[in-house]
Amino acid sequence: MVWTMRDYPSSMKNLDKVVRKKAIDIANSMVDEGYKEGRAIPIAIEQAKEWHNNADEKEIRKYENSGKPTQRSKEGKERTNNPERLEEGQEVYKHKEGWAVASSGAKQASEVFDKKDEAVKRAMEIAENKGTSLTVYRADGTIEEERSYK
Repeated sequence: MVWTMRDYPSSMKNLDKVVRKKAIDIANSMVDEGYKEGRAIPIAIEQAKEWHNNADEKEIRKYENSGKPTQRSKEGKERTNNPERLEEGQEVYKHKEGWAVASSGAKQASEVFDKKDEAVKRAMEIAENKGTSLTVYRADGTIEEERSYK
C-alpha cells in the first residue's frame, strides 16, 4: 500500500500536516523494505514526531514544501526506496493466505484478504488513486481482467 496525503491510515488523521507527511514517507519506506503495515505505521508516527521535535523551523518548512510524500521533486528529499512503485499498476492474485494485493513486480503483497472481491475492491482504490492499472488473476495464475485508471 502506498499512502498519500489524501489516503493514509486513520491513526495519522490527528497529526499536524507536516508530521503526517513525514510519517507517510517513513511508513511507505518501511513497507517497501518489507515491514508489515501494522508494524510500520506506529513506528513511522513516532519517528515523525521525534523528527519534528528535533528539527529546526527551516528544516521543517523545507520538508513541508518539498513535494508530495511519495513523489519527491528533484530539489527536495527524494525517496530512494522504490519510487518507481508509484508508476506500477496493482495486481490481485491467489496467495497462500487468501487473495493478495501488490504493486506489479513487488516482492511481497501489501495486503492479503480472505475474499477475492475484497482484494479487488482495495486494489481498485489504490490503482485509481495512483492513476495506474489493475490486473486481476485467477487462482490458476491466468489473467481474468485488466483495467486502466490512467
